[in-house]
Formats: sequence, C-alpha cells, structure tokens
Amino acid sequence: MTYRQTIGVETHVELNTDSKMFCGCSARFGDPPNTNICPVCLGLPGSLPVPNRRAIEAILSIGLTLGCEVTETSIFHRKNYFYADMPKNYQISQYDVPICRGGYLELEGDGATRRIRIHRVHMEEDTGKSLHVGKGGRIHAADHTLIDFNRAGVPLVEIVTEPDIRSASEARHYATDLRDLVLALGVSDAKLEEGSIRFDANVSVSPEGSARLGTKVEIKNMNSFRSVERAIAYEVDRQTSLLEAGQAVVQETRHWDEEAGVTQGMRSKEESSDYRYFPEPDLVPIHVPAEWLEEIRRRLPDTPAQRRSRLMSIGLDLEQASTLSRTDPLLSEWLLEATDHGAPPVVVANWLIGEVTAYLRKEGISASETGLNGPRLASLFELVERGTLSSTAAKEVLLAVAAGGGEPEAVAVAHDLIQISDRGELGQAVDRVLAAHPGELARVRAGDERLIGFLIGQVMRETGGRADPKAAAELIRARVD
Repeated sequence: MTYRQTIGVETHVELNTDSKMFCGCSARFGDPPNTNICPVCLGLPGSLPVPNRRAIEAILSIGLTLGCEVTETSIFHRKNYFYADMPKNYQISQYDVPICRGGYLELEGDGATRRIRIHRVHMEEDTGKSLHVGKGGRIHAADHTLIDFNRAGVPLVEIVTEPDIRSASEARHYATDLRDLVLALGVSDAKLEEGSIRFDANVSVSPEGSARLGTKVEIKNMNSFRSVERAIAYEVDRQTSLLEAGQAVVQETRHWDEEAGVTQGMRSKEESSDYRYFPEPDLVPIHVPAEWLEEIRRRLPDTPAQRRSRLMSIGLDLEQASTLSRTDPLLSEWLLEATDHGAPPVVVANWLIGEVTAYLRKEGISASETGLNGPRLASLFELVERGTLSSTAAKEVLLAVAAGGGEPEAVAVAHDLIQISDRGELGQAVDRVLAAHPGELARVRAGDERLIGFLIGQVMRETGGRADPKAAAELIRARVD
C-alpha cells in the first residue's frame, strides 16, 4: 500500500525589538540570567501590559509579504497552561481573531512552483528558558532545572501553514525560504542556534486516496534545517510502519533526539480547548488603520524571490542569483550599485559569493559592519581592468577594504600591490628569471611551450606577484624569439 504524507509547519520567530512585547525590559540575547525582568513580564499582581508598537509593525510586515489578509481589529487572548518557564501561568497570545489570516509562500524548484498556504500569522510572547542540569539535558534525566526569565515576554510571531507540505525535503525547503524572507524583512536575526527562529511540525500519514487524514503527531526540538528534514522523514517512516503492522498512531507531541536520530514521546497532544482561551482583560483590541498599513507596505524591501528575479535580469545565472538572494540583502544591493557604475555583474557576484561571504563568516559580522559598498567594488574592478591590479592582488585588496582599509586604490598603494606594467622594469625581472633558468629557456626554444607558464610564474615570484602576467608573457616570448 502507498501512503500520503501530510505536513504542516509552525514557525516561531523572535522579533529583534529593543524591548519586550508588553513591557520596557531589554529583549537582548545573552545577558546574565534573570537580569532583564520586571513585574510585568513576571506577571506580578497589579502590573499591566502595554503592547510594543514596533513588534506589531514587524508582524504586519510579515503578513503583508506573505499576502495575508490583515484583520482591521484583532484582540489578544490568554492561553492558559502551567509550566515552570511560564511566569504568569498563561501566555498572552491570539486565538480566533489573529492579526493576519491566509496568504502563501511560493517554493521554486525543479522548474515548477509550489504554493504553501498560510493559515494564520499572529502575535504572542515568548516563554522563559529552562536549563535541565544532568545527563542529556532532558527533563526526565535532570538532577535539577534552572530557569532564566530574560526571554519571557520577548515579542514572538507564530506563522502556521495549512497541511500542504508533502515531504520532509519540501518542509526543509519551506523552512529555509521562510527564514530567508524573515531576514530580508529585517525583523529578526533568525538564528536557529540561539532559538530566535524555531520550527515545529505536524505530521500525519494516511493511505493514498483516503478521504480522511491520518492522526496528527507534533514534533518539537528541531534546531536546524537538517533536523527538520531528518525528524519529519523519521516520523513518516515510524507512522507508516505502525499502519503497516495494523497498529494505531497515537496523537501526541514528540521530541526529536538529534544524536539518536529518532523522535521520542513527550506528552499527549493538547487541543485548543485544553488551553481555556479567553480575551485578555488587560489589553484593548488592536486597531490597524488603512493609512498605517499602507505606510508599512511602502517600507517593505524586496523579498528573496524578487531579488533573485532582479539579479537574473542583469545576467546572473539561477545558482548565483539564488545564493545571493538568500544571504545578507546588502550584498545584492552592492552588486546592483557596482553594476550601475560599470562593473560586470558576474565578476562582482563571484567576489561576493566567494571572498566576501567567507570573510563575513570568519569574522562573524554582517555586511553592514564592513567597509565595502557598490562604488568601491566597481572601483576595484576598474583597477583590474586597467591592469593596475592582478586578479590575485584584487582579492587581497578586497579583504583589506572590507576590514575598513578605505578606497581600493589607496589600499593597493599602501600594500605595495600595484601591478608592474612598465616594460623597462618588467623586462629586467624577465631577464633575471631567464638567466636563472637556462635549461627551461633552451627547452622553450626547442618547442616546449608548456614551460612558458612556468617562466611567467617565476617572474610573478620575482616581482612579489606584482608583474602584469600578460606583459610578462609577451616579454618572455620576445626574448625566446
């Protein structure tokens, strides 16, 4: 029997606001435990929440980019459940009147486009962080648990798909593209390793052609794109094996064990009624006027798909355009600026994808923290085109400019990288190389053309890499003749 996979993904994105969702405490990551807390985010008696306007604008930006319908007036609800990292014993969230409904994210690949529908995009607050001290870091094996409430109340947006995803690889594709979109909007740093973007999956398996979906199982703790794909693939196989054996799939929440490569049962799956939602009495409804929405819409940047289309329109192939559209949006802007200043797109794209991206990763910084820009990239290419810099020296200058060295030509001069094109000076270097390699010179004169490249290399070495290789080749051939 063949089986149908039905997958939905819930994504939680921490927004990069300065303060929390309902109070003025810092939302900064990495501060000492329990230093960014106050009566509001701890839910102490008499404290009252106040919504963060910037967080609401960020969520509206996500909704608009996904083509959602924005609810003119939405309300907050209390989601009631009890856990150690939930200081109020309820979470301020949204239930039946979310701020954004509908929409979609299009996935491109293999010459086709798949549209994954969005069910809802809504606002809520994050929980605290539990540190289970003991073997494996899991609660069931912990000696004790430490709680850090710094994260409690950090603005959070939940993006829920319809059950449209049909495979583990497609779920990974969706997760990757959604993170790229969030980064392009600038509303979150979306770092999986810090938990600022987190994915849960709802997975069911049913016989192909069945009118009913299978029993839904939720998977948590998928902290990388690889984990998303592996966990869902494992769960599909597990459920399929149960059905093949005539056993029932239990509706539950399961934990992905990355090291063991399996999902493990955590608890029975809750229904919405278990949370006893009711309207938050301490917050008034959120009204979104048309003019506010239009102002946000005008500020929206290009999506990764739009950037990819623009980059391909100036001559990049699909792979180059896709790579740049998934990275820091500033890199694409630099490429377009450099092209406007006369630089060839493919050359600049290769620099950005290769040397610049490697530099950013090594230093652990963003593009905005470097000394690069579009005009400087164009200036660097012009130096190569004029023969002032060799291709090798250009890469060295590129990294020096990125590190804050200033204008490319000034950096090249300061690092003594200006290419030697003067025939007199270069001829002297060629004569020294030929005098030092009489055997190779004799073999070239006898017809062994392959050694021309060797001699050019020796001239480059003699001049510290500053010789114009084309001019050096011409001089060597003149001496040979």
